[in-house]
Amino acid sequence: MRYPPIGEAGQRGLAAARVLICGCGALGSAAADTLARAGVGRLRIVDRDFVEVTNLQRQVLFDEADAAEGLPKAVASAAKLRRINSAIEIEPLVADMTADNILTLCDGVDLIVDGTDNFETRFLLNEAALRSKIPWVYGGAIGATGQTMTILPNEPPCLRCVIPESPPPGSMPTCDTAGILASAIHVVAGIQACEAIKILSGNRAAVNRGLIVIDLWENRFRQVGLSRLAEQGCATCRGDDFPWLSGRRGSQTAVLCGRNAVQLASPAGEMSGDMSLDALAQRLDGVGRLTRNPYLLRLAIDGFTLTLFADGRAIIAGTDDVAIARNVYAKYVGM
Repeated sequence: MRYPPIGEAGQRGLAAARVLICGCGALGSAAADTLARAGVGRLRIVDRDFVEVTNLQRQVLFDEADAAEGLPKAVASAAKLRRINSAIEIEPLVADMTADNILTLCDGVDLIVDGTDNFETRFLLNEAALRSKIPWVYGGAIGATGQTMTILPNEPPCLRCVIPESPPPGSMPTCDTAGILASAIHVVAGIQACEAIKILSGNRAAVNRGLIVIDLWENRFRQVGLSRLAEQGCATCRGDDFPWLSGRRGSQTAVLCGRNAVQLASPAGEMSGDMSLDALAQRLDGVGRLTRNPYLLRLAIDGFTLTLFADGRAIIAGTDDVAIARNVYAKYVGM
């Protein structure tokens, strides 16, 4: 409140705000930490994954105990944030963001922060935010580099204006191939959180309207002007074309960054929300090393680890080949 552009009125705005954090890995956990400490009244945290030891190098809300328990990231982050600020409300949701549920996840929020690790979900998020008239803050980081951009409804450009098509699989560096420095994560997440605070505190005019690009190793900070793209717009922000939201674009699989793992998601109507972890545990008992907690079931066998969620998703660790992951799933769970 002592910072004049925010003041008491701005702080009250933060306290009344509702923010959706999409993905609570590196960027998402750092941004959520900052927003919770800033006093944002309600944080809805959505993440499909669970905590592993390899996350701890850069994902600030988790510790070795979370990894040992195999807790879902949404659940583990909510527990930490409640201890950081007990005066705010934390809503953790263990779920994958898809065309079927993204509008429901966005319902009732004032702003969205991007903590995802793939462009398919970002394009889906872009369309959901524009359709729902919700501002959102895009962010990404790899190696020592990162970029972020704030997208406002009815004020081009949007993400599709800047990146017309999702990069082909294998065409972009990943955590596996390029590594990632936690320092880059904190810089990008810090900018994302600050942009969110500007909007939520009533300082929309202070929002950055360009693309911020950083390279901490080369000591470069650059702002790319987007005025020409803003004039042109694209089929989504000017023409109401939503290919990802409508389901015309998108897949049911995802290779997880830095994990040597593949997520498999059942097509709509097949097993979604209907998997009984109790029944599955009985069926897999004795097949391999089986562990579980209230949120997931894990089977370790033949060099693979299958983590099964009640919403029908599975993460197969031990391969980044989608075909192999499908075969392992079919062998032990069934398609």
